[in-house]
Amino acid sequence: MDEEYDVIVLGTGLTECILSGIMSVNGKKVLHMDRNPYYGGESSSITPLEELYKRFQLLEGPPETMGRGRDWNVDLIPKFLMANGQLVKMLLYTEVTRYLDFKVVEGSFVYKGGKIYKVPSTETEALASNLMGMFEKRRFRKFLVFVANFDENDAKTFEGVDPQNTSMRDVYRKFDLGQDVIDFTGHALALYRTDDYLDQPCLETINRIKLYSESLARYGKSPYLYPLYGLGELPQGFARLSAIYGGTYMLNKPVDDIIMENGKVVGVKSEGEVARCKQLICDPSYVPDRVRKAGQVIRIICILSHPIKNTNDANSCQIIIPQNQVNRKSDIYVCMISYAHNVAAQGKYIAIASTTVETAEPEKEVEPALELLEPIDQKFVAISDLYEPIDDGSESQVFCSCSYDATTHFETTCNDIKDIYKRMAGSAFDFENMKRKQNDVFGEADQ
Repeated sequence: MDEEYDVIVLGTGLTECILSGIMSVNGKKVLHMDRNPYYGGESSSITPLEELYKRFQLLEGPPETMGRGRDWNVDLIPKFLMANGQLVKMLLYTEVTRYLDFKVVEGSFVYKGGKIYKVPSTETEALASNLMGMFEKRRFRKFLVFVANFDENDAKTFEGVDPQNTSMRDVYRKFDLGQDVIDFTGHALALYRTDDYLDQPCLETINRIKLYSESLARYGKSPYLYPLYGLGELPQGFARLSAIYGGTYMLNKPVDDIIMENGKVVGVKSEGEVARCKQLICDPSYVPDRVRKAGQVIRIICILSHPIKNTNDANSCQIIIPQNQVNRKSDIYVCMISYAHNVAAQGKYIAIASTTVETAEPEKEVEPALELLEPIDQKFVAISDLYEPIDDGSESQVFCSCSYDATTHFETTCNDIKDIYKRMAGSAFDFENMKRKQNDVFGEADQ
């Protein structure tokens, strides 16, 4: 370990593994360490089920009705991949897709007045949906057509809207859309967590709705994908990529000290040895003095023996509860997957409800979601602090990732990865940088 590296990475969360993969592909010498004996850090999948009970101090362990413990892979942080989103693009460019299998999530639902409805996202679905009255459907259809044809480089498609200056609130007004439609458009299609976006320029919202529609168009049932055997497979896939390009991995490796000289990182000390480096990437747990708390997220993992009601017995789905429907500032999310994804015993379902904490009683905040899941066989409640770095790392060359937020997709995580890359490399992130070099497309075979 007493060697010099270009980059040392601490923690094997998804953000860290993707960055170590990109750095290795780009010819950097990378050392990747984790104090835990498993991959994934905060974003790991826990197996066997007994381990999950232990982690949440449920000493009696799982009952026999839960089936074999090793049939379970339970994500600590629930997220889906947008089929046309940035993470899928990263997987395709790096060919990490070769190590993973995905299934399309069967449906996306939105909560209104205590009931759940399928999210209409195509013109045909909009016209068939019970979420809106007849005239509203026509106006919403016009809005969807406008979004689909919108091209920020072609003023002919603007219809009087200025993408940089017109607010989204004004765009909704232009199409005369009612509050319920605005709610599901902003929260279930554009996937915003709060209503702050209404007074921002409309371009980003239009692009987010386009991403949703294009993702949906790829597979039809929903815009989301989920890997077989759980999300813990994702960091491991990128770790393999890094290893093929010479990256060194050490799990179960305690980090005793990050060594600084003149305010700049020069190495990491572990078990009496020092590995030297020019740059350091890590998650917030390795640098408590370089991060600030930016809020909390509550996640409740629920094990069920039945699909969620009113979802056409889907074996996977997402439900979004827009904040307006339950008098909150931020949305509540439910991600549900099941034995069909090799993450639970036969006939069992895992639903994870999550939201940004707003009060002193976080469990009460997710009650509207838990009511949709009844009856629940077992609940595991986790309240996590959200951290963000206090500086950009340009002086210290210590680049810390942000904690995983309450959103149910990876777009915010990918933005963090691109941002860290830009600060480290001094140039904007380009997906082309992730491509495997032509002569080693077969990577493993050459070794």
